[in-house]
Amino acid sequence: MTETELNLILLIIGSLVLFLGAVSKLIRKWNFSQPFIALMVGFLLSSFELDIFSPGFWNHYILQEAARISIAIGVMGVALKVSYTYTFKNWRSVAPMLTIVMAFMWIINSMLIYWILGFSFIVALLVGAIMTPTDPILSASILSGRVAEKNIPEKLRNLISVESASNDGLGYPFVLLPILLITYRPQEALNYWFIHTILWEVVGAVIFGAIIGYIAGYLFKIALSKRTIDESSYVTYTLALALIVLSSIKLLGADGILAVFAAGTAFSTTSTVGQRLDEDRVVEGVDLFFTTPIFTLLGLIAPWKEWMSLGLEGLLVAFLIQLLHRIPILYLINPIVPNIRSNLDVLFAGWFGPVGVAAFYYSQFSMIQTGKEELWPIVSLVICVSIILHGITATYFTKLYGRYSRKSGNE
Repeated sequence: MTETELNLILLIIGSLVLFLGAVSKLIRKWNFSQPFIALMVGFLLSSFELDIFSPGFWNHYILQEAARISIAIGVMGVALKVSYTYTFKNWRSVAPMLTIVMAFMWIINSMLIYWILGFSFIVALLVGAIMTPTDPILSASILSGRVAEKNIPEKLRNLISVESASNDGLGYPFVLLPILLITYRPQEALNYWFIHTILWEVVGAVIFGAIIGYIAGYLFKIALSKRTIDESSYVTYTLALALIVLSSIKLLGADGILAVFAAGTAFSTTSTVGQRLDEDRVVEGVDLFFTTPIFTLLGLIAPWKEWMSLGLEGLLVAFLIQLLHRIPILYLINPIVPNIRSNLDVLFAGWFGPVGVAAFYYSQFSMIQTGKEELWPIVSLVICVSIILHGITATYFTKLYGRYSRKSGNE
């Protein structure tokens, strides 16, 4: 990368964030989301004949790390904004979303890929797993702001937020299992998956992340009491915490993304509600700066030719995944999820489970591990369709939910 290319990238990122920040209210008024606008900017820039606007300029490792950092910032933002007491007090709602719903999403995604696109069974399982986690960044754009707060019950908003932040890290064992089955014998793959992936990379990540987060929160509280730091440093401190946990846990060979959420949740046990509310808008600004550019990058590297080769079958799969991978299972398990109280809740929570940056990250990770480039066109298509559909429908469906909910006396 030359100096000119680097400065051009910085110019694009800075201009995009400045523009989105300046017209954020107008974007909401137009019923569009910021990720949707960022993606459209990427599509537009991809038409220019410049090296940095071509997919070949960006290797998988750069894309993987850009997505990983974006997810970590988004996940930390959710952990700081949603009270830790919600997760513990509402575990009966959270647990089914992170077990039954995730497993169903993986199965449905994989079946659609296998039957309609004709991928091999193992590769279909891999692609299905990549698209299983919902996206905290896209979810935040749907669930934050006055419109969402006015129309959507807090418990439902918190459930979708916590689910999206948690399942980004929990998606790792789903993705790694088919990767191991591709590269190892079945028995070796299953042994490694259970002993190393589940017990160390997942459980170990949660434990270490929570310990680091709690210690960081305790030190922050002491620093406040000793007046060696002020509350304005809250965002800087937690941003540094996210990067420390992400990198250190990864160096230990565990799931850094899941550890970041655990760290953020543990950190929030030491902070006051007032601190979280005072810094809420600043956290959103940090999220905007660190996470929105990834959607422009996605638009820049969109594989248009490969999308065309997928034909109508590719679009069909993308639409069916949005419709089928959550709503049916939420209808079935509605009685055991207390925070999903009605069919209206089922439809809202079922529709707004967007596929986004986590799928971007896991697709790059999977291609590095397996060399299977054929998964990128369908994964990128599903991500873009998800961003477009949710970007267009978020405000309208949120207001519609509020209208019908008030009529039925649901709130």
